[in-house]
Amino acid sequence: MLLIIASVVSVQAQNWLTDFDKAKAVAKAEDKPIVLVFQGSDWCAPCIKLEKEIWSSAEFKEYSKTHFVLLKADFPRRKKNSLSDSQAQHNAQLAETYNKRGLFPFVAMLDAEGNVLGETGYKKISPKEYISLLESFNH
Repeated sequence: MLLIIASVVSVQAQNWLTDFDKAKAVAKAEDKPIVLVFQGSDWCAPCIKLEKEIWSSAEFKEYSKTHFVLLKADFPRRKKNSLSDSQAQHNAQLAETYNKRGLFPFVAMLDAEGNVLGETGYKKISPKEYISLLESFNH
């Protein structure tokens, strides 16, 4: 039983959360900052590049497991990718608080209380450089 729980936790550590309250609880429990990403997964070219070049990289995945809580607010436009009404509303509330200018992609580093530590977007840099940029907000 314990082995199953451990494997579920490690798989979850790589996954992006979509619930802000859950992300804050995990951030508090694990003493990690939250990386909140606003993206348009099916229409925003820089968002798609950020996903491919940074978030999907082995280096970022490995590092983020032990250093960040990952939270994604997606705003897809294609009907086949549409979110549940509750998730769409949740993401809109996050945008109202953290992405008032409606930028995509938009990345905000938050503390466990939800205070903004730093902000960025897509940058054509390596995963290692992007990690350094995110870490620079956390000091």
